[in-house]
Amino acid sequence: MLAAERRDLLLARLRTDGKVIAKELAAELGLSEDSVRRDLRELAAAGLCQRVYGGALPVSPAVADYATRTAVSLDSKARVARRAAELVRPGSTVILDGGTTALAVTRALPPDLAATVVTHSPTVAAALVEHPTVEVFLIGGRLFKHSAVTSGAAAAEAAERVQADLFLLGVTGVHPEAGLTTADADEAAMKRLLSRRAADTYVLASEEKIGAASPFEVLPWTAVAGVITDADVRLPVPVLHAG
Repeated sequence: MLAAERRDLLLARLRTDGKVIAKELAAELGLSEDSVRRDLRELAAAGLCQRVYGGALPVSPAVADYATRTAVSLDSKARVARRAAELVRPGSTVILDGGTTALAVTRALPPDLAATVVTHSPTVAAALVEHPTVEVFLIGGRLFKHSAVTSGAAAAEAAERVQADLFLLGVTGVHPEAGLTTADADEAAMKRLLSRRAADTYVLASEEKIGAASPFEVLPWTAVAGVITDADVRLPVPVLHAG
């Protein structure tokens, strides 16, 4: 089997099985495990898979640039946003993460909602201008342009002063084994900090994030109250289905 044929097969297995285990595939094809691992390294370098211990997982399309993500899975994000908005109670304080699904949540909030929203996303804060009775606190800091959120020491210091009822968390990968992941280490650290400032954390998971993985873990499953998704999936935490 030619190298190009092997790589095509690996990509097909990722699509159908949701993962590749190098040892098992090598035995099935009569190849050395080193050959399979080398192919996986090349695919990962090309951004076509996410390598993990023992094999690989599908890469998340949510790691694309912000402008590209605004056109990905719009219907799914709207369904997730509507379900997430139901968790926001009048009078509560909510931390709303950045990203395109979080932006969809702002559109799903009732126009007469009286609540407080804390966010490190300038785009989310700007969208909430349309909600006259929502108090908005924008966490400042260095702008991470890929996700249009702030991070760094100034943002972390400001976040430490927040006390919230709910954190609506955005990630790029939601996988039963790899867990909750994102593509940037600093962004992952900021998300962990924000989660510690809220009584409950729920994950916003539109369809393209389910079964995918990124390099950096955000939180363990034990740190979240549930995952909001419209995908048919079984996870180690409660799933709030978005219809």
